[in-house]
Amino acid sequence: MSALPLNAAASIDIVRQDLEATLQMQRAAYLAHPNPSFAERKADLLKLQAFVTEHREAIVEAINADYGHRSRHESLFAEIFSVVDGVNHTLKHLKSWMKPQRRHVDLKNFFGASNRLIPQPLGVVGAIIPWNFPIWTAFNGLICTFAAGNRSMVKMSENSRNICALLMEKIPAYFPRDKLAFFDETGGVGIEFSKLKFDHIIFTGSSQTGRSVMAAAAANLCPVTLELGGKAPAILCDDYPLRTAAERILFAKFFNAGQVCLTVDYLYVPSAKVQEFTAAAKDIIALRYPSIDSTDYTSLIDDRAFQRVVGALQEAQEKGATLVQLVPGKPWDETTRKIAPHIVLNAPADCALRTREIFGPVLPIVGYDSLDAVIHAINSAPRPLAMYPFTNDRAVSDRLINYVMSGGVCINDAILHAAQHDMPFGGVGESGMGHYHGYEGFQTFSKMRPVFHQAWFSAIKFMWPPYGKFATTYLNFITKK
Repeated sequence: MSALPLNAAASIDIVRQDLEATLQMQRAAYLAHPNPSFAERKADLLKLQAFVTEHREAIVEAINADYGHRSRHESLFAEIFSVVDGVNHTLKHLKSWMKPQRRHVDLKNFFGASNRLIPQPLGVVGAIIPWNFPIWTAFNGLICTFAAGNRSMVKMSENSRNICALLMEKIPAYFPRDKLAFFDETGGVGIEFSKLKFDHIIFTGSSQTGRSVMAAAAANLCPVTLELGGKAPAILCDDYPLRTAAERILFAKFFNAGQVCLTVDYLYVPSAKVQEFTAAAKDIIALRYPSIDSTDYTSLIDDRAFQRVVGALQEAQEKGATLVQLVPGKPWDETTRKIAPHIVLNAPADCALRTREIFGPVLPIVGYDSLDAVIHAINSAPRPLAMYPFTNDRAVSDRLINYVMSGGVCINDAILHAAQHDMPFGGVGESGMGHYHGYEGFQTFSKMRPVFHQAWFSAIKFMWPPYGKFATTYLNFITKK
């Protein structure tokens, strides 16, 4: 189905009717065939994999067009490889995930009875997808959704026009609309989409929009998985090799020009090593990106994002911060929407770089003299999606894990575990709720349904009224320690 027209004639009523009709189509298909076999689920997963491999070049070009410039290698790695690898991992384990689980039966009460936990599809899953990794986010969610046997409606971002057009044109050759449907954001679609009575909604995006999605879903008592973001800290500890930490942190920070919800937002460095880290960063980044014109370096997604990050840099400088540009040449280019990688020293606590998620190629460094002060500072802010300690001291890493809560932890690197398919991914508090990826994703989109099978004889019969001496004796027996 083609996208709705981008003019005033595309009324909200038309949007609502189209969404509702698709939902009813998918729900009817689910009710007619509520529990797809392993072979059917495998076929769906292989179709997802086939789509990204058969349209690899078109996907890369469409995302590049949406960004203005997106590194080809970053698109291949993040958008294509992640889906291929995710499907392979899921297919390797799906049969065992689908098997009913045996659970213990209390033999004091039931003789010969059995308990099973049966994973069954929920029905229709709604997914609201961000622009920064449109295929990675949409398809990794679909891997979990289809592995669990569901159907899905997917709403793409207004900043993903080209990739959305490609999906809407090509996906019908792989999946019927009663299995999978994509929707463009043409004005009002997102609001109406979140109001639909899905069986589950997964949203990836900002905390502000996440609150709105959750409020709309609450009217339908629809469960929600929220994958948000926040200010994820890295902590370079005194014992860890500085150069190694810099190489890893800077790769993660400037991948996709910092437009990654789980990237390092700011970095704690021992005060005596701040200048050494800054010097190492200049050396490392100059080798990776000779200038912001490098084809390996990605643009900011739109003018609003570009102006926001530039404005935050200028504000910090006006308040006394030191901006350290890590590549030679101009600091930013409004035409290409590229901003040079920057380190920011002495950024005041009340500036935007310290109080808001940066989502750009800027790394504030905060010097510290006490790990207790770092723990207190992180815990004084909303709980982050990730924490990245760099230390070879097990006692130190355990201390940080025990005293600082975050959605996930990655020790001695800054890629979190989102790339680990056998690990769940999700936030906590203001960075999100719920998990997906791997087995936990399969569970999220399944109803883990408890089934108790009563035996030929049940001790509960002793509890049928009228209550007599035997019932009293039996209750006294089973309620003793």
